Amino acid sequence: MATNTSNVTAALPKPMKATSNGAFQHENPLDFALPLLILQICLVVAFTRALAFLLKPLRQPRVIAEIIGGILLGPSAFGRSEKFLHTVFPARSMTVLDTVANIGLLFFLFLVGLELDLRSIRRTGKKSLAIAGAGITLPFLLGIGTSFVLRSTISKGSAHAPFLVFMGVSLSITAFPVLARILAELKLLTTDVGRIAMSAAAVNDVVAWILLALAIALSGSNTSPLISLWVLLCGAGFLVFSIYVIKPLLELMARRSPEGEPVKEIYICITLLLVLASAFVTDTIGIHALFGAFVVGILVPKDGPFPGVLIEKIEDLVAGLFLPLYFASSGLKTNVATISGAQSWGLLVLVPFREAAALGFLMNTKGLVELIVLNIGKDRKAKKGAPYKNRTVKRKDLDTELRLLACFHSSRNIPTTINLVECSRGTRKRGRLCVYAMHLMELSERSSAISMVHKARKNGLPFWNKKRDDRDQMVIAFEAYQQLSSVTIRPMTAISALNTIYEDICTSAHQKRAAMILLPFHKHQRVDGNLESLGQSLREVNRRVLRHSPCSVGILIDRGFGGTTQVSSSDVSYTIAVPFFGGRDDMEALAYGMRMAEHPGIMLTVLKVVPPSGKTLMTLEGQDTSMIKVENDKNSDSEADSELFFSEFIQHAAKKLQDSVSHEERLVESKADIVSALKSMSKSNLFLVGRMPPVAPLLISTDTPELGPVGSFLASSDFSSTTSVLVIQHYNPNANLHPLVEEEENEDTDDGTDTPVLVDKY
Repeated sequence: MATNTSNVTAALPKPMKATSNGAFQHENPLDFALPLLILQICLVVAFTRALAFLLKPLRQPRVIAEIIGGILLGPSAFGRSEKFLHTVFPARSMTVLDTVANIGLLFFLFLVGLELDLRSIRRTGKKSLAIAGAGITLPFLLGIGTSFVLRSTISKGSAHAPFLVFMGVSLSITAFPVLARILAELKLLTTDVGRIAMSAAAVNDVVAWILLALAIALSGSNTSPLISLWVLLCGAGFLVFSIYVIKPLLELMARRSPEGEPVKEIYICITLLLVLASAFVTDTIGIHALFGAFVVGILVPKDGPFPGVLIEKIEDLVAGLFLPLYFASSGLKTNVATISGAQSWGLLVLVPFREAAALGFLMNTKGLVELIVLNIGKDRKAKKGAPYKNRTVKRKDLDTELRLLACFHSSRNIPTTINLVECSRGTRKRGRLCVYAMHLMELSERSSAISMVHKARKNGLPFWNKKRDDRDQMVIAFEAYQQLSSVTIRPMTAISALNTIYEDICTSAHQKRAAMILLPFHKHQRVDGNLESLGQSLREVNRRVLRHSPCSVGILIDRGFGGTTQVSSSDVSYTIAVPFFGGRDDMEALAYGMRMAEHPGIMLTVLKVVPPSGKTLMTLEGQDTSMIKVENDKNSDSEADSELFFSEFIQHAAKKLQDSVSHEERLVESKADIVSALKSMSKSNLFLVGRMPPVAPLLISTDTPELGPVGSFLASSDFSSTTSVLVIQHYNPNANLHPLVEEEENEDTDDGTDTPVLVDKY
């Protein structure tokens, strides 16, 4: 017996030491576990990221690159070189690599459970349940049917029942996080179709994981039915313990992590320990360590900041380092060269045929057809919608409702936006103000499903549950203002990549029949008073909205308008200045100022800038203004129209706004005179200025030409550090040659009151 033991020991590879003494001590670092693991991680991550970059034009997710990379590093490609395989991925290192990879996979399954909300299953409608049932049953049955063929050919000797269940479950599980990201990229996450798809996927995943636990319990090496029964009973006991012990502990930590306060480090530590401990228990039972981690993820409360902080702490490390290792570990065990001969190729064809059959059945399930149609509509980049009348603040009937789409990126934008809305509400009884407050959220590489789902509930379309107990502070701020005013506030959320989020803004503005889109400037004010850029991507969002907007647009340069907190209606006391040079943008700015002047706390000052006789504001100093003249020719009305509108303003102010409006005309002979005139009003709280008035640039060079000749000067440090500026562009139907919404004439919707339903064009 002793001889047999020594023989076995001699046959095992010598275990690797952890660290080396270095190359100068004549030791090869690749013969030691830690440096070899570091090399493997660097190689796998760099290789898969390079593949992801190459596949990006094909719009493939990173996980596809990681799967392909794992296969290429294995014996299917690079691993065909025995020198490479034995040097970088020697057999004795695989235990360490597999262990680290499975630790990452364990926490990934925790994140998957964290992204599933059991409330969605309890509130799932009949349609979602039917889709989920079809999504589980049909692939499961087809997988079982295929397993009979596979078991009789390439998997001979496999246990019958476990093999059937494994094959069925492997085809039934829906990649819930991947589905959430796909829906968000297609701008379907907040639609009814997206809600149904996500609800069905949640039901699908929970049922499939229960079946997986059953399959694992049946697949033990001991064939006794009693052992499988004990595994199932112990697994059920673990679930009961988790529900009545682990869940209350997690809920306690979540309650003690309120909004606006950092989550305590000890809570994160306890949660991670619970994940590992649960994984150990389920592995001891014989189910699998992954199942315990998944259960803990499901039991974490989905409301408040607690789950989001957990994701931030874990997601980057797991997705960035550990998951690629798991795919590499799997790829090292895969050799596509073994697919040879008629039988192997026949079985390979059988699998796609089975997938095609499943797709054929599912395509006849109500709901999935609509999803495919909407995907086609997204690809065509065009939507149909009924036209509407009031696309500007300037209008003939001032008693009609004014609708604004106010966009914001973060809580920093909230006080100024609410103060601007308060100034805009007017005093008319019929012409009320309706504001759609849209939170702009970037869909980035690390966006997880739970954060997207959590935010999608805020946009007026309930995502899963109609309870609003988990509202974030930004929505609460707007709704609190609504309770104290006569303004209607409708919270919305746009979740998209920054290079396409302008589509959400413009199509929403058309759908909600907005007269103006309010955008935050891409710079924010620092403590020293200077403006600091938040990124070129945010600037591009504004520029694209200016090009594609179905209504007027205002870009707000915030220098603390109203302070850092919301100002109550009774405390409003602002001076608003409107320099008037002429043109349709200036007329729109003046029309907005006239509405603001109706507020009892607003004093409006209008300065009409007049050139000398025989000259224009464009040629005061003989500058080369050919580029700006082209745009002004396209976007400005004639001088006669501007004069007529200004005279109407004087008459209106004299009749109804005599106590809150002052105006004057000032003759200017040079650019310096214009600058001096503007600076004379620099103590105002807010400037309303047209984007492209017929005036020469006031700055020799600027990094914000999209604000126009006057707006770029008012946004510069040469002007003021305390005066906010709203740069306004009048709606121009001739400027947008490629509209995002294709309008169909409809006589019933020309009153500017009904909201059309946008239907994807296909």
